[in-house]
Amino acid sequence: MASSSMASPSSRLYFCSRNYSTASRRLPRSRVFFLPRISLSENQQQSPEPEEAPNPIPRREIVLRSSELAVVGAIFNLSGKKPEYLGVQKNPPSLALCPATKNCISTSESITDLTHYAPPWNYNGGRGRKQPISREEAKKELLDVIKSTKPGKFTPQIVEDRDDYVRVEYQSPILGLVDDVEFWFPPGKNPIVEYRSASRVGNFDFDYNRKRIKALREELEKKGWASEDSF
Repeated sequence: MASSSMASPSSRLYFCSRNYSTASRRLPRSRVFFLPRISLSENQQQSPEPEEAPNPIPRREIVLRSSELAVVGAIFNLSGKKPEYLGVQKNPPSLALCPATKNCISTSESITDLTHYAPPWNYNGGRGRKQPISREEAKKELLDVIKSTKPGKFTPQIVEDRDDYVRVEYQSPILGLVDDVEFWFPPGKNPIVEYRSASRVGNFDFDYNRKRIKALREELEKKGWASEDSF
């Protein structure tokens, strides 16, 4: 009979519910198989966490470290001892030559010594100098520039001031290293200034002496000074 061969609505519902229950019983096996893939996909979609920036050193700690280095410099006397040969030499009259170390420059050196030689200054040789000035006026200009300029953050201290000679001690801001810088106005009518800049300790100065002299010269050039040669 046709009515008996066709499934009733209730049997269809039973069949669908039976299939659903069978699939639900099989779900744990499928879940064990597919869950790792889902977790991998989720991990790939996650953006990497940003790296934390390093904490900056507190300002107070920087000051404390600088103070500690200054104490170390004082304990080990890194300032060095003033050389006995500084000043104007007698035979011939000039500033002292440099030692073999690479931490000194002097106008007394030979022009062929590229490591130690530096050209003298002419305080009436600049283009900005309309009227020539006297040695006394030039010395005042030099002292003003020394007091107002701190090349490399070294602190200048004028320790000798005579008619024709000036010696300045430049001290580094942390370790207290001292460099001796001399200026000499030779006798005669030529408006020339000789100089010498040298570190007391070490073998190298990382060009601090040359940079110091250059910084001073650039300030003096604004007043009408000039270098006798390229530097």
